[in-house]
Amino acid sequence: MLKRVFAAPDPGRTRLRFAGRAVLGIGLAVVICGLAGHSLPGAVTGGLAALLALFTVSDSTVRGQAITTALLPVVGIPVLAAAAELHDLPVARDLAFLAVVGAGVYARRWGPRGHSLGVFAFMTFFVAQFLHATDGQLPELSVAVVLSVLSAAAVRFGLWCYERRLPPAAAPAPPAGGGLVRVTTRQAVQATAGAGFALVVGQLVSGQRWYWAVGATWWVFVNTASRGETLVRGFRRVLGTVLGLGLGALLVVPLHGATLPTVVLVAVSVFGIFYTAAVSYTWMMLWVTLLAESLYGLLGVLSPGLVALRLGETAVGALGAGLAVLFVLPVTTHAVTDAWIQRALRCVHACTAEAAARLAGAVDADPAPRVAELEQLLGRVRLSVAPLVHPLNPMFGRKRRARQVLALLDDCAREIRGLVAVAADPEASHDARLAAACWRVETAVQALTEGGSEPVTAVTADAARPAVEGGALAHLHGLERALTDLAAPLRAPSGSPLVGA
Repeated sequence: MLKRVFAAPDPGRTRLRFAGRAVLGIGLAVVICGLAGHSLPGAVTGGLAALLALFTVSDSTVRGQAITTALLPVVGIPVLAAAAELHDLPVARDLAFLAVVGAGVYARRWGPRGHSLGVFAFMTFFVAQFLHATDGQLPELSVAVVLSVLSAAAVRFGLWCYERRLPPAAAPAPPAGGGLVRVTTRQAVQATAGAGFALVVGQLVSGQRWYWAVGATWWVFVNTASRGETLVRGFRRVLGTVLGLGLGALLVVPLHGATLPTVVLVAVSVFGIFYTAAVSYTWMMLWVTLLAESLYGLLGVLSPGLVALRLGETAVGALGAGLAVLFVLPVTTHAVTDAWIQRALRCVHACTAEAAARLAGAVDADPAPRVAELEQLLGRVRLSVAPLVHPLNPMFGRKRRARQVLALLDDCAREIRGLVAVAADPEASHDARLAAACWRVETAVQALTEGGSEPVTAVTADAARPAVEGGALAHLHGLERALTDLAAPLRAPSGSPLVGA
């Protein structure tokens, strides 16, 4: 886990810039709230609004990101008002919270914008519970939200908009078929059921901090699509919380709420959240927990009992999510995994075809966007396969097959990147054997994805030659070998198929 965080590649220092900009944007938002005369709860609300504006907005274009950011207060302030007005009406408050949960998850069917607005709505209701907000505080908190979103936007789109120099990289839409067509509806029902369980049990554990359990359930469902992904995410959330609480006992508790060192620790926690989010959910949760402890320290309510209560409520929330995905409209891990692997294999073929066309002299052929799409798809494959390769998975045969599939898909990606690099060379010439090799790649992909029983064509003698020839042909031969080797793990007879079994 340490290696994944500290040795993970960061092309273009994107994660570093992402985290650095977050500290700057959130810091600016908090300073502006302070200059506006807001209280500590107002500054906390503003800081959270800025964090969400910088973290959750992920449209493929800068213009789209700006529109989504502008819509955040439009969605968040009415939710904040409802939470504040219902503060003294527990039953109505709880029902409204569950409605926000369901609507927030359902909104994901409208892509990154729906996801961002759903998260913002949920977290706005959550922070109202965190601060015990009442209608008397509503004007201050609403202004804090607006000022902080504007501050975050000024940093993101004005001062430090590094995305303008990057090609748009839209996240691939969930594949259809395999019970995934209505996945957002299923997840909305699951999340509402899990949150209902967490709300009831969480209130039995604590009448004051029950919302932690609901929050844990909500975040377990974010960026998951199957029961296996959700269960693994729940486990990692609890593990990250435990580690964060331990670290907080060493760093936060001794500060006794001292302002300056606690603010520094808050900034470090924010950086950690943004820097580790893309590589380790466990580490991200460690920093989230440390941030929460620091805020409670600033509010003057941090105690060992509160720390233990947070762990208990987190476990309740993870349990609620686990029960929901197991028994309420479950989407199997393998249905999701199979669909993403098929998408990745088809993208491999598309990358190959574009690169071959470029080598053949087609000026309009551009494999670069396809390569970016392949990287996105492989990320989704790794996420969906995570339950199968998890150390606690007792099904060793399936774990071994899943690891083999991941390794071979990585081999495919490596050969594709090499092929595209050769194609980008203006002096690269077209080899007559490229067409035959590309045709074999297409045939192998079709055999793997169409569920047929015919054997995948073995690598020919021409393709099996040592790669001393170099250039595009060598990469195509390596791609052929990887696709041929994929046939065994993808078609192995099993009660839990990956693709085509």
